[in-house]
Amino acid sequence: MIESLHNFDVELFLRIHRGLSNGFLDWFLPLMRNRFFWAPLYLFIIIFCFREYKKGGWYIIGGVLLTFALGDLISSRFIKPFVSRLRPCNDPALANYIIHRVPCGSGFSFPSAHATNHFGIAVFLIMVFYPKWKPILPIGLAWAFIISFAQIYVGVHYPIDTIAGAALGTTLGFLVSLLYKKLQPVL
Repeated sequence: MIESLHNFDVELFLRIHRGLSNGFLDWFLPLMRNRFFWAPLYLFIIIFCFREYKKGGWYIIGGVLLTFALGDLISSRFIKPFVSRLRPCNDPALANYIIHRVPCGSGFSFPSAHATNHFGIAVFLIMVFYPKWKPILPIGLAWAFIISFAQIYVGVHYPIDTIAGAALGTTLGFLVSLLYKKLQPVL
């Protein structure tokens, strides 16, 4: 069963990583996973929260930071060393199949910290802002999905890594939003 799942994961990875390869995605998807590319969005969120919610903005930014910290801690410090799964770009069995679009990194692969953090932040923000701004649901999920998908495309994560990261991040974002609602019930 585990071997079948691994084989499916590798096959799906290769279909995405090699099968979808084209010039536009080779340019676009590495940008989508680059933290500096998203810096203006993060800055906008901070400014927006403080301008629109004044003191309440501290709670929102605190929730985002707590979600990020928990996601990074759990995925990178606890689960990755325990599972010790090689990244596809570091796997000797895939060496002849990898297209090097970004530096591989030396860390482990499971779960994707990018997927964990971005789904966590997206779900937290969705839970906070959805009652007043419905478009945050598709926008937030699309944002987290494209970053997670880019991880597969550039060759640093398998699909199951990003799915597990998305599930972990979603759970953390939801739990932190419950804490936020207890501490700051009305914006």
